[in-house]
Amino acid sequence: MNIYVLSVLTGLIVGFLFAWLRLPIPAPNALPGVLGIIGIYLGYKLFEWIL
Repeated sequence: MNIYVLSVLTGLIVGFLFAWLRLPIPAPNALPGVLGIIGIYLGYKLFEWIL
C-alpha cells in the first residue's frame, strides 16, 4: 500500500481514538498551526535540495 495512504489512515484512526476517549487532539486545532508544520517541512526539504 502507498505510504501516504497508510499515513492518512493512521492519522484518521488516531484522531478517532482520541475523540472517542475524549482526549485533546494531538495536533494543532487551527489551520495556521497546520500550515506552520507544513512550512517547517517544506523549509527542511528546500534546504536539502539546495545542498
